[in-house]
Order: sequence, then C-alpha cells, then structure tokens
Amino acid sequence: MADVSKSHLLQTDTGILNRDACIVLVKTEWNAAIVDELEQGCLRVFATDSQVKVVTLVVPGAVEIPFIIQRYYKEKTGPLRPDAFIALGCVIRGDTPHFEYVCETVTDGILQLNLSLPVPVIFGVLTVNEEQQAIERIGGTHGHKGEEAGITALKMIALNRSIN
Repeated sequence: MADVSKSHLLQTDTGILNRDACIVLVKTEWNAAIVDELEQGCLRVFATDSQVKVVTLVVPGAVEIPFIIQRYYKEKTGPLRPDAFIALGCVIRGDTPHFEYVCETVTDGILQLNLSLPVPVIFGVLTVNEEQQAIERIGGTHGHKGEEAGITALKMIALNRSIN
C-alpha cells in the first residue's frame, strides 16, 4: 500500500511554483461528497503555496474526464490556457465488472493525455472497493489525495517550465 509518509511529495520547499499558473480541475458528479473534498484539498494547497488561477469543470463521470481535458486544452488560449490539469473522481467497486472498465478507461485516457499534451495531467481519481476507503483518502489514515494532487500539479508545472 502506498504511504505518502515514505515519500518527499509533501515537502514543499523545492520544486514548487511561485509564479502565476492556470490549473484546470476536472471533477465528476458521481460520489460528489468525496470528490468535492478532493477539490477542497487542491484549493487549500493553491491558496497557501502559490498564486494559481483555478478553473473547475464538472463532468458526469470518470470516463468523460479525458475527453473534456483534451477539448479544453485545444480550445483555450490566453490567461485561461492551462499549465496543468487535475482529474478528480471517485470510482467505488460495485457488483458488476463496470468498475474495472471505468477504472481502466479513465487511467488509459489520462495516460494518453500525459503522452500527447505538453502540460501534465494529474491522476486524482480514487479507485476503491468501498466508500470507507475513499474517506480514508480525503483526510483519514491515508492522507489527503486532493492535497497530494495539488502539490503534484505545482511540482510538475515547475519541472515542465524548467525544461522549457
């Protein structure tokens, strides 16, 4: 099991962006209370560690996340041109194989975006067996995955800009 305390991710003294950036959060309507808390975790990071413009887009479900990210990137220019995207969702296992299809589709879609877009797409989609596991990942025993996604976006923007 991944344990963020064994990483340097939460150390924000290096690799953090201190310049203007635009980050687009794409969140799902499913499991709204959990996804809303993931979003709040991202926003807390942005409010304290940098000056970031945030655009939030809401899609029906996790499968639709890659489509709207690709479409938004192709259409937006100027100050709302994204420096990074964060995909936020929560897929909870049910009684059918649907869970596997959704998880695989959104994961593959975000991978393809990371390989094709010139900006990072952060995977902030929880894929859990039960709701309690999701709760443990929004401030419980497994940290706050929304905050981790926000920090990751800032670090990836800084790294991406340093390469350019």
